[in-house]
Amino acid sequence: MPLIKDGAEIEDMWAFVEGEEPVPTTGCVSVSLTRLIDEGDSLLARNTQIGVRLEPGDDPHDLEPHLDRIALIEISFPKYTDGRGYSQAQLLRRRLGYTGELRAVGHVLRDQILYMNRSGFDAYSTARADLSGVMEALKEYSAFYQPAADGNGSVFARRHEKA
Repeated sequence: MPLIKDGAEIEDMWAFVEGEEPVPTTGCVSVSLTRLIDEGDSLLARNTQIGVRLEPGDDPHDLEPHLDRIALIEISFPKYTDGRGYSQAQLLRRRLGYTGELRAVGHVLRDQILYMNRSGFDAYSTARADLSGVMEALKEYSAFYQPAADGNGSVFARRHEKA
């Protein structure tokens, strides 16, 4: 699947380790939230970067003690109709202050990219949109009424700044 970040298609240097498979001794890996909680000390003591994949039912607050040591958080969208990942991203960015890479994985559609970006995502692993489609999606609207995690002020905030 193509990985799109910062306006470019980039090489994915991360490997997701499924279930109880052994974690490679080298390279950047991401694991499930359950595995991070169960094996946190040994995983975070590795000499490589560690990431975690959140499923829709996972609570981002469980990551709070580890956020400063996690380089990547993948949020899974198993179905395009499941919007819990947007809430997880908002919690991570706005309330928990996570500043690392936040990546959408799974059923990531071109029509969702702008809203994912507004929620705090900065990388998208998608087989359903190419680079030009993602870039077009990010530019579809220039102003928003709702505040969001992307740092762009709302129309109302801009009006008050001018006054």
